[in-house]
Amino acid sequence: MNTTRIAITLALAAAFAPAAMAFPTKTITIVVPTAAGGGNDLMARTIAQKLGTLLGQSVIVENKAGANGALASEFVARATPDGHTLMLGYIATHAMNPALQKLRYDPVTDFEPVGLVGYSGTLLVANAATPVKDVKDLVAQLKAKPERYVYATAGNGTAPHFAGELFKMNAGVEMISVPYKGAAPAVNDTIGGQTQFMFPSLFTALPHVKGGKLKALAIAGPKRSPLLPDVPTMKEAGVDGVEVQQWYALFAPGKTPKDVVNKINQALNTVLTDKDVVKRMEDHGADVETSTPEQLGSLVKSELVKWKAVVVKAKLTAD
Repeated sequence: MNTTRIAITLALAAAFAPAAMAFPTKTITIVVPTAAGGGNDLMARTIAQKLGTLLGQSVIVENKAGANGALASEFVARATPDGHTLMLGYIATHAMNPALQKLRYDPVTDFEPVGLVGYSGTLLVANAATPVKDVKDLVAQLKAKPERYVYATAGNGTAPHFAGELFKMNAGVEMISVPYKGAAPAVNDTIGGQTQFMFPSLFTALPHVKGGKLKALAIAGPKRSPLLPDVPTMKEAGVDGVEVQQWYALFAPGKTPKDVVNKINQALNTVLTDKDVVKRMEDHGADVETSTPEQLGSLVKSELVKWKAVVVKAKLTAD
């Protein structure tokens, strides 16, 4: 009789236990919070096909640019949490912009971290015709005539904006920031001379530096880039404390089942060991980086604390 009761109990427990979710059952969409052609877009498209092969379903990329990434972030945060809608988020969507202003999504509770994809350094670049030889010369000119130069950003709360504010604080200078609706128009106006300086990602700036349209003065990171070995770090150039490593990562909507998140993470990390994927990203100035979901979650939380402190110290506002 006891054996019968145990069997019935086990059967009932199995019947009511949450079953592992079947995944994937349809096309997976990676939402990119920027326009086509940017660093996020490149990374998403670089991993999409191989990720789809491993998961057994097509993976497509959808660009939803707007509001410094908030438009795409809100869309993914409200999507069905089944793993079929993902986001290639980055430092602005999950750390900088949320540190600066109140948004209609929470970068921690509204998302499930899946895994890191990579990093890209941040460059200080100048219009090619700007009569500035190096960072030391720039600092001297800014101190002498602070109203002479303006720098472009991809919008308030983005990495180029925060890098510029860090530079101002640590170099003891003043520059006027001009926010644009994305990195592409900001770069175009810096090339055209409407603005004189910018702090874009290495990925964004590299082709223009190689083509002679932009002048690279320093990299805001802990080491020089092998793609621009003659460009010093900001510390080497004389301004310490200006390090902005732009990271990119895959996120799912909050409450996506853990087994689904882990399955995507395992596939993603496998894709990021592919030699063709690594080379394509490195050729564009990005370093591949893998992680567990937990490690990515810890990174987001620590980055929020870091950039909130910068907001307070620099007395930044969203406007």
